[in-house]
Amino acid sequence: MHVNEAFRRVFGADPDGVWAAPGRVNLIGEHTDYNDGFALPIAIPQTTLLAARRRDDGRLRLHSAQGDGPVVDLAVADLAPGAVTTWAAYPAGVVWALADAGHRVGGADLHFDSTVPTGAGLSSSAALECAVAFAYDDLYGLGLGPPALARLAQRAENAFAGVPCGVMDQMASACCTEGAALHLDSRGTVYEQVPFAPGARGLSLLVVDTRVKHDLGDGAYAALRAGCEQAAALLGLAALRDLPADGLDAAARVLPARLLPLVRHVVSENARVTEAVAHLRAGRVEALGPILTAAHASLRDDYRVSCAETDLAAVAAVDAGALGARITGGGFGGSVIVLVEEDRARAVGAAVTAAFGGAGYRTPHLFPVAPAAGARRVA
Repeated sequence: MHVNEAFRRVFGADPDGVWAAPGRVNLIGEHTDYNDGFALPIAIPQTTLLAARRRDDGRLRLHSAQGDGPVVDLAVADLAPGAVTTWAAYPAGVVWALADAGHRVGGADLHFDSTVPTGAGLSSSAALECAVAFAYDDLYGLGLGPPALARLAQRAENAFAGVPCGVMDQMASACCTEGAALHLDSRGTVYEQVPFAPGARGLSLLVVDTRVKHDLGDGAYAALRAGCEQAAALLGLAALRDLPADGLDAAARVLPARLLPLVRHVVSENARVTEAVAHLRAGRVEALGPILTAAHASLRDDYRVSCAETDLAAVAAVDAGALGARITGGGFGGSVIVLVEEDRARAVGAAVTAAFGGAGYRTPHLFPVAPAAGARRVA
């Protein structure tokens, strides 16, 4: 395995094992997790591989095949929020979160190699975090289950890396299974696996990476979350998840005008998750198409996290015959997912690429995905 060879080159010894954690595509349920709501992600075949070896001297040494920098050498005892500001904050944050939660963990040598595109809205950070969480769980015999490891990975991203994300990304990377979507209730991290096999229905799920990099740590994401929390407080709710669809008119009489669109998106998006799950259980995969398109409109018009490139990708795909399309992930760039009949996938992809060329945008990166396995030890 190539990560074993790379580990030996970097650290001069064999690793104790190799772990993998996938990126994710969220089918539906965007910006709902930090509102205690519902989501429906899948894990994707693109993964972060981690070769790791336990150390007993308290040193945490990190190296990435995707960077050209030296090994990052840290003292576990000195880890604290704000102490690491590069990519290394994500793996180091997991070690900090484990220790801060009272688990007896020490150092390790960690070498990463990832095929999850960064900045594409496919949760490369969650894949990085979950790979470390699962490796440390084995290396230090912690005996924690996937949901607990996902929560610790989320805490690393929130408190250590400074990104106030919900738990959906980490739960998807940790808990998804092949051939299924994860129906997640973020309140209490309750979940179930819902069969999702588009290929069996003659369909393809296409990812359009617009190559517009997003950065959820730049403040815009935090402002959206803060707005949702303010709205919930004004409505006397624990979270916006508790507002029913027929409560929007009453909410409009209470909320400032700037908060109402956020609330409208969250309430309608939770309803779209419920509708999507019902269709999947009934085998109506093609019925997800209009749901995706409606979600994109909500994210564009109410939540305002789309951009010109993601809007163009969604419109061009549907105009070319796709069943539906929407931006996926936190937004502000990133990727669009397209549900399309397999025999039209090539034509739809070509139409999107041509539309980007006509608008003077960079050529997008297009690739199909299917529901893959969650984080695991592979060697």
